[in-house]
Amino acid sequence: MNGILLSLLVLPLLAALALWALPIGLGDRVAAIYGSVISGLVLVGSLLLWPGSGNWMSSETPGGALPPLRAETDVAWIPSLGVRFHVGLDWISVPLIVLTALLVFLCCLYSLRITPKIGRTRSLIALLLVIEAGVIGTFSAMDLVLFFVCFEIVLIPMWLIIDIWGDEHDRAGRRRAATTFVLMTVLGSAVMLVGFLLVYREAGTFDLEQLSVNPVRGFHGIPLAAAILIALGLAVKLPLWPLHIWLPDAHAKAPTVGSVLLAGVLLKLGSYGMIRILLPVLPDAMVTIAPYLAGLSTIAIVAGSLACLAQTDIKRLIAYSSVGHMGFIGLGIATLSPAGLRGALFANIAHGLITGLLFFLAGAIKDRHDTSDLRVIGRALYARLPRIGALLTFACLASLGLPGLAGFWGEMLVLLGAYQPADSLPRTSFLVMMVIAGLGTVLTAAYFLRLVRNLCQGDPAEHPAAAFAVDLSRIELITWAPLVALTVLLGVWPGLLLDQWVGL
Repeated sequence: MNGILLSLLVLPLLAALALWALPIGLGDRVAAIYGSVISGLVLVGSLLLWPGSGNWMSSETPGGALPPLRAETDVAWIPSLGVRFHVGLDWISVPLIVLTALLVFLCCLYSLRITPKIGRTRSLIALLLVIEAGVIGTFSAMDLVLFFVCFEIVLIPMWLIIDIWGDEHDRAGRRRAATTFVLMTVLGSAVMLVGFLLVYREAGTFDLEQLSVNPVRGFHGIPLAAAILIALGLAVKLPLWPLHIWLPDAHAKAPTVGSVLLAGVLLKLGSYGMIRILLPVLPDAMVTIAPYLAGLSTIAIVAGSLACLAQTDIKRLIAYSSVGHMGFIGLGIATLSPAGLRGALFANIAHGLITGLLFFLAGAIKDRHDTSDLRVIGRALYARLPRIGALLTFACLASLGLPGLAGFWGEMLVLLGAYQPADSLPRTSFLVMMVIAGLGTVLTAAYFLRLVRNLCQGDPAEHPAAAFAVDLSRIELITWAPLVALTVLLGVWPGLLLDQWVGL
């Protein structure tokens, strides 16, 4: 199993380098097939790491400590600084690694027939593979410096994807969006690194396994400063209100595959880092900052929903919906309760599947109308593009939390966690935030149903120019089918994930 994890880290990087080594013409012709094969192998490998039965928690695991790691590799990397190449897997990381491998595979598969007009497919696929390696490295890193390095690896490829392959109608806008994305995330990473150094100053180690057994104690002083800095750095990636300002433009200007990975994978790095680092390493300081994290997350739920009601661009609407959904995840983490944490973990996976599907659909609509402006696209999608319209309605219902689909369980458990937070937290404050977050679910339903009504319903005679647009293609059906199937599967069988976290 150790060899499988190391292969997942190395294979995409080596494959990307090999693809760049090919002549441009040949590389562009074979890039999508090549990327599909490599990412498909990574997906198979990630599924082999899935636990066979039961859960990964151990009754012997000390309270607050990480559960036993699997596929662990721990060797000296920079001995003079105490930095180690330490990777491993547990109940938190494996589902996220599988999600990453699935979405990268689907993006490569999608590129077999649908590529940005600018071309340069060789470099696009290579950058997707680099992102895959960086994200898998982040989800498996058990050393704070290694976590930081892998966390940073994904930034430049995504910046290039937005800047080069983004909205061809707005070169200045896509460059501005890409620059804002990289500047804010790099700034957040720098702040986070300072927090890591403070942890090292107090504990004398960067190793997460050791830190989870002997955490940095203290509600104030250096532990609190470290927790605030790390939380701020991760909040930029989450993104948490008001640090979300880079997200709408980045999504609106990114190509379809860029938006899918940005929402489905990269946003998860922030929430994962909070669960992986803040909770076990700085438990006392986390109690101090948890009410503030919950408050900002609750604001994000409402602010994101209200912003969605004002959007006239479908990609920006979905981007703002991610702000609200990630707010639920932040609230679940802040409750420090078993139900809230399980809800946050489940919502992470559900959001990746559902929002990935939404951005695929938004990209398909934009490709057919050459715009994502709802006022130009018009109405009557059911009549003009019936299959795409039906899938869009399905994805919207899943995203608003319809029972029976994957989006329901995460939000329900988060609200349950807010109803009964950890004993060390002010329950009255969390009850108020639970009520406000509950109202946020109503707003979520309002803007998604409004989108379906305004875009899908109506008289097709009002928009004859789009009457002959091509409906669902074969490659789109193949690409989106796994996301639809998993959204239904996790909706009717949430235990597939929740049973792995029963020890929380």
